[in-house]
Amino acid sequence: MNLRLWIGSGKGTFFGPGRTELLDAIERHGSLRKAALELNISYRGAWGRIKRTEEALGFKLVEKVASKKEGYQLTEAGKELKEKYDSWAREVQNYAIERARTIFSLGAIRIE
Repeated sequence: MNLRLWIGSGKGTFFGPGRTELLDAIERHGSLRKAALELNISYRGAWGRIKRTEEALGFKLVEKVASKKEGYQLTEAGKELKEKYDSWAREVQNYAIERARTIFSLGAIRIE
């Protein structure tokens, strides 16, 4: 089973698995440029996604690291959003798996 969950508003989608991957990569590399390279998207595209999400939510997801020219890190609000999204997505996935077992009488079949 594979679910992809997005959060949106009347202005469109502003958070989902792609934004989570981007925030994870920024956290890993400490760099938006390196995160974009890893995810095979342009720096401009990555920056645009971050900005659209920040505008929709009304708070910053990333901030410059004072000691690095190109460095970025997640804000506390960015970390919290990512953690809440990950937790919510896992809960929905687990619920969907249990419901599939019941609805389709899959009992002992392993669903991932």
